Amino acid sequence: MAWSTREIAELGGTSLRAVRHHDEVGLLDEPERRTHGDKQYGVAHLLRVVRSTRLTDLGFSLPQIASTGDTADHPAEALRTLDAELAVTIEGLQRVRVELGLILRQAAPTDLPTEFAWADMLQNLPDDPAASDFDHLPADADEATRQNVAEGLVPYVHTLHARFPEMQDARADTPRGSRFAGQTVDRAIDDVVSPAQLGVLTCTMTWVMPAVG
Repeated sequence: MAWSTREIAELGGTSLRAVRHHDEVGLLDEPERRTHGDKQYGVAHLLRVVRSTRLTDLGFSLPQIASTGDTADHPAEALRTLDAELAVTIEGLQRVRVELGLILRQAAPTDLPTEFAWADMLQNLPDDPAASDFDHLPADADEATRQNVAEGLVPYVHTLHARFPEMQDARADTPRGSRFAGQTVDRAIDDVVSPAQLGVLTCTMTWVMPAVG
């Protein structure tokens, strides 16, 4: 029995392109050819195509299948390796599902990790005139105005610390350490606030930190 490339693809439940790829990676022994050059595939080729199609459905690549040889038995070691890889993939997908669930339940910003307490804080900031005064502080505010805004922020910051106590240790478990996290936060603050606002924050935290500590 001899089949053309298209016929063996149809019998093996795969595509013509896939059979040609089988040939390219050495999965199929070189078939005989008809007088006009067309390939003639036999039963052994068909069995190989059927087997590799099944294994690709399980997640193997064609080079991986080629490395398992022609044994009729299932490639136990390769299957165990694939199973371990799938377990890692599934674990990662489960983490993604958990994170998506948190985002959906909390309507958390998608550009912040869900474990960040800031995500929750940003959604639930208490209204306070002091925060508004800070947001609208003119860049050319004089020293007296800055001092008044800084003093007004002190009780507001205490309120935030009381409502979100986990934020006081937010830098402790960062991947590159608390110092790097602090430097990153400082640079980010420099980019989003004016020099006048930065001075207010510095003054406010000078008063707040001894009380927090």
